[in-house]
Amino acid sequence: MNYLKFIQYFYLLFGVFFFYEAFRRYQNNESYLMSIAIAVVAIGMFFFRRHFYNKQKNGQK
Repeated sequence: MNYLKFIQYFYLLFGVFFFYEAFRRYQNNESYLMSIAIAVVAIGMFFFRRHFYNKQKNGQK
């Protein structure tokens, strides 16, 4: 169950990567809205997973 502590950070890495990808696409005048949407969802999943990991670690329901 220790892997759950590290999986949440993969979402953070994906979010940063897709924000970078959106910036790169914006600079090249390409469509970048999908990259921003994926980045926002990934960052949201990071906080969602972090919340439930901390809740489980503390023994709350």
